Amino acid sequence: MLKVGVIGTGMIGQDHIRRMTTVLAGVQVTAVSDVDTVVAASVGAGVGASVHATGGEVIADPSVDAVVVCSWGPTHEEYVLAAIAAGKPVFCEKPLATTQEACLRILDAEVAAGRRLVQVGYMRRYDAEYRALKSSLGVIGRPLMMHCAHRNASVPSFYEKEMAITDTAVHEIDMVRWLFDDEVAAVRVLVPRRSGNGGELQDPLFVVMEMAGGVLVDVEISVNIRYGYDIRGEVVGENGTAALGNASLVTIRHGGVEASPVPVDWRERFLRAYDVEFQEWIDSLTAGGRPVGPSAWDGYAAAVVSDAGVAALRTGDRVPVSLVERPKLYGAEVAAA
Repeated sequence: MLKVGVIGTGMIGQDHIRRMTTVLAGVQVTAVSDVDTVVAASVGAGVGASVHATGGEVIADPSVDAVVVCSWGPTHEEYVLAAIAAGKPVFCEKPLATTQEACLRILDAEVAAGRRLVQVGYMRRYDAEYRALKSSLGVIGRPLMMHCAHRNASVPSFYEKEMAITDTAVHEIDMVRWLFDDEVAAVRVLVPRRSGNGGELQDPLFVVMEMAGGVLVDVEISVNIRYGYDIRGEVVGENGTAALGNASLVTIRHGGVEASPVPVDWRERFLRAYDVEFQEWIDSLTAGGRPVGPSAWDGYAAAVVSDAGVAALRTGDRVPVSLVERPKLYGAEVAAA
């Protein structure tokens, strides 16, 4: 039984605790913490976990074998580094850290430890449709292009224009690296006519990524589309195309209209992917003692591409992506999980 401590008991933290206590096998939540001590106490009591004042105390708790970090992004570096220092595997929700420099410090610490301890929460790699899409690439010939759409019904009032890259498009950034087993070489961001639904927010955006191997990827980012949460992807190959299926489980015909319900938000669309992601993380630690999913290198690469995207949004220029040399510890991690 893997004993897990969770740092951060907000919405995503509570959802992960729910799945680890009611859905998944081979895991027990033994400790929690949050800056909101009242919420942490309530969540801890609900699952029989000890409640700590700080994330550092969770990591140091001898009843904790592995750590899940779901706290505010700027705290991730501190907790991931502490987990590495303690020799405990750590699952970190994205971002790995909020700057490239912080990501590199995590890489250095993990390389110095000499083994993989970090996994980053990029759940699309665990979605059945995306996995089927990746498996289909050998059928359609060499990939040439990919068309993507990432549409939200709405976003919170604190959402800023650069978050369209760092918080939204970052999922496509990681996904295409994994899908094509390749790095992003350059990014451009085009600005179309502004939607009236977004207020002062520049919405939508059109992101173009050039993969190092020559595949061209475009991503429509629309975060106030109103009708629902809609994720699309189609790969164009030399001999055919492969596209994600319809995420709706049912088609309704009623009143002279045929309709397929659209997911309300990311939790509905990727619920099963989160379950698979965590079960495979748990199983990998139980079987081999190390995570095999998205690595610290993947978290670093996503941060660098995101920064290039933000620069492209600000300047309107094509911005090259420059990564440090990949350490041998992460030799084939783009293709993992």
